Amino acid sequence: MSNLNQEKSGRVSHLPEHGPIDEKNGKEILLSVKNVDITFGKGAGAVRAVKNASFDIYKGETFSLVGESGSGKTTVGRAVIRVNPCAKGEILYKGVRISGKIPHSLDREVIRNIQMVFQDPAASLNERATVDYIVSEGLYNFHLYTNEADRVRKVEEMINEVGLLPEHLTRYPHEFSGGQRQRIGLARAMVMEPELVVADEPISALDVSIRAQVLNLLKKFQVEKNVTYLFIAHDLSIVRFISDRIGVIYKGNIVEVAEADELFDFPLHPYTHSLISAIPIPDPKLEKNKVLYTYDPSMHDYSTDQPELVNIGHEHYVYGSKKEIEEYKAIREKGIPLKSINIVNPDAPQQKSESKERTDVHTASEDEFLQAPLHDTGSVWYKIISFFLPVLGLIAAAVFKHFHYYRNYTVCKKGAIAGLLVIAAIIILFVLLLILVVV
Repeated sequence: MSNLNQEKSGRVSHLPEHGPIDEKNGKEILLSVKNVDITFGKGAGAVRAVKNASFDIYKGETFSLVGESGSGKTTVGRAVIRVNPCAKGEILYKGVRISGKIPHSLDREVIRNIQMVFQDPAASLNERATVDYIVSEGLYNFHLYTNEADRVRKVEEMINEVGLLPEHLTRYPHEFSGGQRQRIGLARAMVMEPELVVADEPISALDVSIRAQVLNLLKKFQVEKNVTYLFIAHDLSIVRFISDRIGVIYKGNIVEVAEADELFDFPLHPYTHSLISAIPIPDPKLEKNKVLYTYDPSMHDYSTDQPELVNIGHEHYVYGSKKEIEEYKAIREKGIPLKSINIVNPDAPQQKSESKERTDVHTASEDEFLQAPLHDTGSVWYKIISFFLPVLGLIAAAVFKHFHYYRNYTVCKKGAIAGLLVIAAIIILFVLLLILVVV
């Protein structure tokens, strides 16, 4: 039987070298999820966890799937690695169906080429096995080494690449911190030299100081080994800076898919808007006065017009009825970035109440703080210099404000005002002393 006939009959026994090419952009499609339903349970008690999910992942990119807890993110990721069966639809890898029943030889290739990094670094590691065996297990199962010396070399090189030491190989997982365990899990996946890694919230259980290190490791492997990621997360503030494209999922439905910058500039679906409005701002005053937008699914009327995931242009897919899609297209064609975050003035409570009553989720004023430059640190040195040189401090404050350096503007203004008050007090005291001397 020819490869073409095998592919048509679903009995392809090996993966091709390359996947199909997307005619729209010329990119290679590594993974394609097509109209997938995933159901748990049977009969009346069945739960439809994922509903008609569709998206493509291109080779070499980071595709992030975001949504709240219970939205179906991990369920989709586990379906990709063939743990969760698909009730409907299919998952294609390099154009070959890998969902459902497939030949044993193809199953082994899929396991080798698609690896997963789990959310809980403690639960995903065998506590009774040494780090050496944990990292080597895939090498043993697939015979990916020529001799023992080659295996040891591969394991030690991978352990070094993830920031651990060869002496750690003889230890057990309970002897490591959470961040180190996650590095072990990453080493276990990457030593297999996979083409696709499903990263299921790999940093959510880690300290903030460790998260950047793990993200840098993921990016390093992507650059060096041309790895593709399906990155599952709920924190859009992290996803924004590591993703090429983002898919938003709500209660099993993919509601929006777009490139990262496109999604943040034009969050057309109300649920996407609510996720962006919930991004925490690292400034207590601004965060306190931020107005959260809460998504209400009852705002949609799907009684007569069933919703679909539609490309509205700019490779931007949105889920909605025909009427909603037309509205989304009109908004997008204007080309004016939407404002999704609203910071209110605490001294103007009426403004806050008005903002809450708005029905148009895209007309709130965007928080300018999020667009402030990187070096807007509000350093105490600006305050000190402005205190001793208040005129210069006021000039600097005006310049900082013009270029949206809001923290620097605030400290310069405070320092300059304090300096002027001290100078004024000294002048008044000097005048009073002069009067007393003259009298």
